[in-house]
Amino acid sequence: MEITLTTPALLFPAISLLLLAYTNRFLTLAALIRSLYAEWRDNHDHVLFGQLKNLRKRVLLIRTMQTMGIASLFLCVLAMLLFYFELILAGEVIFALSLVLLMISLGLSVYEIQISVHALDLQLKDLESPRPANPNGTCHPQPEQRPPSSLGNS
Repeated sequence: MEITLTTPALLFPAISLLLLAYTNRFLTLAALIRSLYAEWRDNHDHVLFGQLKNLRKRVLLIRTMQTMGIASLFLCVLAMLLFYFELILAGEVIFALSLVLLMISLGLSVYEIQISVHALDLQLKDLESPRPANPNGTCHPQPEQRPPSSLGNS
């Protein structure tokens, strides 16, 4: 198989779109983390803390995915440069390394998606679990009943 100068260039659109998708995921998680952190700061709920730990792991995975994608793109450009200078063997090795980094990035992406789906599944299972009914038989909490105030009564 012969690899030419244009072969690594075929990955440019794919890697660019992949990096855009990773960045969108990162920005969404960053906004969610900020929101949950503000809520956690107010009430120190252990469930929120667990969610924040999960989100931290996902953000670190996305950072690694982005790093591998950028390194893959960089090596594609380097491979093209090596092919341009007719250093074919070096270009082929660098291009192969670029493909390996892209595969690592994609594998991490699958893992991050699995973590996300698992977290959503846990939340949906909580939704499906039976809740104790209120004394009046409804599922919705009733407003707190307060005794009549003695103020203004004579």
